Amino acid sequence: MTPTPAVQPFFEEEHEEFRDVAREFVAREVAPHYAQWDAEHLMPRSMWRAAGEAGLLGLAVPEEHGGMGLTDYRFRAVLDEELVRGGALGVALALHLNDDWVLPHLLAHGTAEQQARWLPRILTGELVTSVAWTEPGAGSDLRGVRTRAVRDGEDWVLNGQKTFIGNGISGDAALVLARTDGRAERAGEDGFSLFLVHKTDSPGYAVGKQLDKMGVRASDTAELFFEDVRVPGANLIGAEGGGLRQIRQLLPQGRLAVAVAASAVARATLESTLDYTRERTAFGSRVLDFQHSRFEVAELTVEVEVTEAYVQRAVLAFNAGALDVVGASKAKYWASERAKAVTDRCLQLHGGYGYILDYPVAQAYLASRLLTIFGGTSEILRETIGRDAASAG
Repeated sequence: MTPTPAVQPFFEEEHEEFRDVAREFVAREVAPHYAQWDAEHLMPRSMWRAAGEAGLLGLAVPEEHGGMGLTDYRFRAVLDEELVRGGALGVALALHLNDDWVLPHLLAHGTAEQQARWLPRILTGELVTSVAWTEPGAGSDLRGVRTRAVRDGEDWVLNGQKTFIGNGISGDAALVLARTDGRAERAGEDGFSLFLVHKTDSPGYAVGKQLDKMGVRASDTAELFFEDVRVPGANLIGAEGGGLRQIRQLLPQGRLAVAVAASAVARATLESTLDYTRERTAFGSRVLDFQHSRFEVAELTVEVEVTEAYVQRAVLAFNAGALDVVGASKAKYWASERAKAVTDRCLQLHGGYGYILDYPVAQAYLASRLLTIFGGTSEILRETIGRDAASAG
C-alpha cells in the first residue's frame, strides 16, 4: 500500500503565534462588550484604538509607514476565525471594510503623499473608513451610480446619495465612487473616479438615518448625503476616470474577505452545535445519540471541511497573486451559501432554543443572511461565474 503523503498544514507556526494575540484581544476587548455594542448598533472608537495597539489593523501596511507588511492573507484568516469564534462577526466585517475594501486602494493607487497622510492613522484606529459605492438605484451595477463630482479649480464638487454604507456612522472618511465625465446619460467605462472624502473637513457631508439591520448590528450601517461638498484634488485616489478599473482590479480581495468570514461562521456554528447536542438530552438520551442527529452532523461536517479547503485554496491563490475576480467570486459564492445552509440546519438541531437570540446559533443564522448579499449578491456571483464558464473554450 502506498503511504499517504504528509499534508502541509494551512497555518504555520507564525500564524498560530498571531492567533494567540488575536484571541487575547477578542477575550479582553471584544467579547465582554459585544452584546452591548450589538444592542446599541455601534462599536466605540476605543475598540478601534485597542485593535490598533494590538497590531490588528492594516496588516498589509508596509513597515515604512509603521505597519508590519503582513501580505500573507492567512494572518487575516486567523483574525476572522477568532473574532467569529468570539461571536463578533460585526467587528470582523467592520475591519474588512477598512482593511480589505479601502486600504488596498490606498496601497495600490495612493500617492506617496496620500499614503504618508493616511496609512499611519489607519494603523492606530484614528482614521476609520467606509466604502461609499452603493446608491438607492445602483448596487451591483456600478455604472448606474448617479453621484457626481465636477471639477472646480483645484477641487471637486460632490453631489449625491449613498446607501447601505458599513461604518457610515463610525467612519471618519468614505471612499466615494462618483461620475466625473459630465455626461447626462449613463456613463461609460472611463466615467467614474474614486475620492476619499473626510466627514469633519467637508461641509455638506451628512450622515442620514442609521439602518436597522436584522443581524450583525454592532457594525453600523447608514445612508450618506453629499451636497456641494468640496473635495480637494489631492483626495482623488488613482487616475481620473479609473474608478471602475481600480475596483475590478482589487475586487478579489474584498470577495475573498467575505469568503473567509463565511467559512469561519460555518465552522464556529458547527462547533457550538456539536457542544449543544452533546449536552442536550431528549427522551432520556443526548440529542447527538439519535441517528438523525448524527447523520445531520456528518453532512454538516463534510460541508464545513470542503468549504474550508476551497477557501484556503483561494487564500493561497491570493497570496501568489493568482486570484482573479472569477476565482474570488466562486469562493465567496460557495462559502456564503454554505454558511447560510449550515447555520439553518444547526438552528434546527437546537429546536426551540435555536430561535432564541441568546443562543449563538440564532445570531449566526441572522449573520449568514448578510454574507450572501454583502460584497456581491449570490445572483451576481452566479452571473459572473456562469459568464466565464460559457466563454471558456
